[in-house]
Order: sequence, then C-alpha cells, then structure tokens
Amino acid sequence: MIGSISHDMRDESLEAKARWFQSLALEERMDVFVAFTNLILENNPDVVKQKYVRSASERIRVISKE
Repeated sequence: MIGSISHDMRDESLEAKARWFQSLALEERMDVFVAFTNLILENNPDVVKQKYVRSASERIRVISKE
C-alpha cells in the first residue's frame, strides 16, 4: 500500500472508501481484514462466544452543537 494524506472530505465518503478498498490487491485486502479482526478480538475477546451482537447504531448517541 502506498500511503498518502488527504484533507478532502470527498475522500471520506463510502464510495471513496469502496474505491480505495477495491484498488487493493487480494493480499492487501486480506491484510486489512486481518487487522480489523485482530483489533476487534484484542478489544473484546469474548465476541466469538456471542450468538447475537447488536449493531453499533443502537448504542451510539450522536450529539451535535447548534
């Protein structure tokens, strides 16, 4: 993977992220998948024992400053 820094908000869209992921070679995609899996398991090793996991949107409250 070649790293670069962008300050463009368009690079944060789901479409831009999908294009980035699709641009990776299979080995790089698997590296990303393994990194996410390891991150999840390090933070919550009991997740593999759970039968039902609620979506994060049920537990996250978005607060905006008006």
